[in-house]
Amino acid sequence: MHFEFITVPHIVFGRGVVQDVGSMAVKMGHRPLVITGSSTIRAKPVLDTLTAQGIEYSTFSITGEPSTETVRHSVQLARQANRDFIIGIGGGSVLDTGKATAILLTNGGDPLDYVEVIGRGSPLTKPPVPYIAIPTTASGAEVTRNAVLASKEHRVKISIRSPLMLPRLAVVDPELTYSLPPEVTASTGLDALAQVIEPYVSNKANPMTDVFCREGIKRAARSLRRAYEKGDDPAAREDMSFASLLGGIALGNAKLGVVHGFASVIGGMFPAPHGIVCGSLLPHVMAINVSAMKERLPESEALRRYDEVSQIMTGNLMATSSDGVEWLKQLCKDLRIPSLASCGVTRDDFPMLVDKASVASSTKGNPVQLNAGEMREILKKAL
Repeated sequence: MHFEFITVPHIVFGRGVVQDVGSMAVKMGHRPLVITGSSTIRAKPVLDTLTAQGIEYSTFSITGEPSTETVRHSVQLARQANRDFIIGIGGGSVLDTGKATAILLTNGGDPLDYVEVIGRGSPLTKPPVPYIAIPTTASGAEVTRNAVLASKEHRVKISIRSPLMLPRLAVVDPELTYSLPPEVTASTGLDALAQVIEPYVSNKANPMTDVFCREGIKRAARSLRRAYEKGDDPAAREDMSFASLLGGIALGNAKLGVVHGFASVIGGMFPAPHGIVCGSLLPHVMAINVSAMKERLPESEALRRYDEVSQIMTGNLMATSSDGVEWLKQLCKDLRIPSLASCGVTRDDFPMLVDKASVASSTKGNPVQLNAGEMREILKKAL
C-alpha cells in the first residue's frame, strides 16, 4: 500500500461558524479582496463580520462560470488596490476564481502560463497570498488544489493545478446554503454525489479517501431530495455541505472519472452548468462502466464497489449496481435534471466530445478504459 494525502490545513465546519470569519481573517492580513457571485446577499454575513473587526475590504463580483479573463480582471483589481489576501464566498466558480487570483498574485504572469496543451505549462513555484474559501453551494471547491477556468478563445475548460493552491482556511457553514434555489440545490448536489462516487471507484482510490467517500455517499443519498424539496431543512443542508466537503477532499487525493471528463469538455463548449452535466451523465456512466468491467475486467475491485455504492444509496444490503443505476435515474428525474440536449449538445458533437473527453485529466481515473463506442453510448443515453 502506498498513497499520499494532502488537504487544507484548517477547516471550520458548522452552523453559524461564518460569524467567526472576521476574527479568523485578522490573522491573514489587513486588506482583503472579497470575491462573490453576482449577488452579494449571501456574502453579507461575512462582510458584516469583517466590518466588525475593522477590516477594510473591497469586493469583486463574478457572473456565471469563471474564465481566464475573469481571473485576469480579479488579479488586476487586487494589485491596483494593494490587497494582501483573498476571501472567496460563493459557489465553485467563485472559489476557483479566488484560488487562481491568490496564486497569480505571487507567481505573476497570465493564467495560460500555467496550463498544459493550450498554455506554456510553467510550474507554480511561490505560495499564494492567504486565501479563505467559504462555500455557499455543495461544490467541494473549498478543499481542492485546482481552479477550473474557461478559455473562451479555445472553447475548452482548463485547470490551473498545484498543491500550493489549497486555501489557507475553509469555512463551511450549512446555513449559507438555506436560500439556494431548488434547481441550484439539485445541480450542485448531484455534482457533490458524483464527487464521492467517482473517487471511490477510481483507479487511484486509497484507504483514506474511501472513508470520506462512504460517508459522503450516505449523507448525500439520504438528504439531497430533502434539501431540494425543503431548502431550509437544517439536517439536510448540513448533510449536503458535509458530503460536498468530503468529496472535495476525496477527489483531491484520488481521481474522478468519465463523468467529470465529459463535464469539463462539455462545459467548455456549451453554456451548460457543471452540475447539470454531471447529473445527466452519472447513471449512464455507472451503467457503461459496469458493463465494460464485466466484459473485460470481471475481477475488478471497482465492480464490487459499485455494488456497495448502490447498497449505500438505496439502503438495501442486497442491492446490485443495476439497482444503483435505476436509483440514480429516478433521483435525476425527481430533481428535474435536464438532458444534454437542453444544453445544446447534438449527435453531431459526439465525435469531438468523445475525442476530447477520452484524454481529459479526470477520465484517467476511470476504473476501466472505455472505447469510443462506449463513450458515445453514454452521450446517447444522456441526450
